[in-house]
Amino acid sequence: MMEGKDGLRTVVGLMSGTSMDGIDAALLRTDGRDRVEALDFLTIPYDDGFRARLRACLGRKDGGGPVAEVERELTDAHADAVRRLLDQAGVAAAEVELIGFHGHTIHHDPDRRLTRQIGDGARLAAATGIAVVGDFRSADVAAGGQGAPLVPLFHRALAHGLPRPLAVLNIGGVANVSWIGSDLADGDGEADVVACDTGPGNALIDDWVMRHGLGRFDAGGALAAAGRVDGAALAALMAHPYFDRPAPKSLDRDAFDPAPVAALSAEDGAATLTAFTAWSVGRVLSHLPAAPVCWLVCGGGRHNATLMAMLADRLGVPVEPGDNVGWDGDALEAQAFGYLAVRSRLGLPLSLPATTGVPAPMRGGVFHPAG
Repeated sequence: MMEGKDGLRTVVGLMSGTSMDGIDAALLRTDGRDRVEALDFLTIPYDDGFRARLRACLGRKDGGGPVAEVERELTDAHADAVRRLLDQAGVAAAEVELIGFHGHTIHHDPDRRLTRQIGDGARLAAATGIAVVGDFRSADVAAGGQGAPLVPLFHRALAHGLPRPLAVLNIGGVANVSWIGSDLADGDGEADVVACDTGPGNALIDDWVMRHGLGRFDAGGALAAAGRVDGAALAALMAHPYFDRPAPKSLDRDAFDPAPVAALSAEDGAATLTAFTAWSVGRVLSHLPAAPVCWLVCGGGRHNATLMAMLADRLGVPVEPGDNVGWDGDALEAQAFGYLAVRSRLGLPLSLPATTGVPAPMRGGVFHPAG
């Protein structure tokens, strides 16, 4: 691998998350261990037509039906995102060593050793002229791990100098936490780190808002703020057996049935589903080695003021956007897959027993040379 005189490599990370908002593309420099320099970032929203076609692929375990066509569309959209990012940054493709390409998860059932992310790494490499690492989750799941979350080692790299124990909470369609303890190892070691999906993030709220014809998401949490939490519905949602399982553990986007809120008003349903996300984060405390002194929130959920207030109430310690410590909370997941692509090429683990439940530190990723 090429590297600069300072040991850092210039890479692009790409993420299409479970919220199905669009493509996040990040340009960064990293050594794949404990050094990360953010350079640039953009988001390209999906249009409503493509979002509907992508949604129709969810739950598909094979490549039948619309999946192959959507995969081509998705890959080509990612290639366009790379070009637009590099144009925005004033960086030539020849200066970029690697792309970390997550693709889009359409099915995730690690208990049956199944996970499926669509996205054609070879096609992306040919379209951009840049080498690609994709398929980050399959090796972990095949070995008996949960395949998610994969961001904890990146969060650990960012956490130097911050108070600990620290929790980094990413709220996308599904929410996940990285717990980072007092003793940080370097990028090769097993640090004091625990991770899991906490439960729902934005997905149930987004689906509820769309079902009521009120947009694609609850902007700022305004709809939830106008409603009241239904205690019985919340209790029914929280009765799901997932919350009693110890970490590490992971979820599919559609793991929870929103039926308990079906009869509520738009406002009360939004309030109750928002509380469901907050309460499920609170439940993870019993599975962590020690209570965090602070929670840093990234992902789209940090823009929901109602959700952030509910989290602060449930957790009882400071809950702040990651932006408050200099991170770009919208860019972090995309940056993480650029970072993991470098780790993959260096032969370093992408996951640990305490982050995904894999039996041993696990390498991963599939390499596609530049086209």
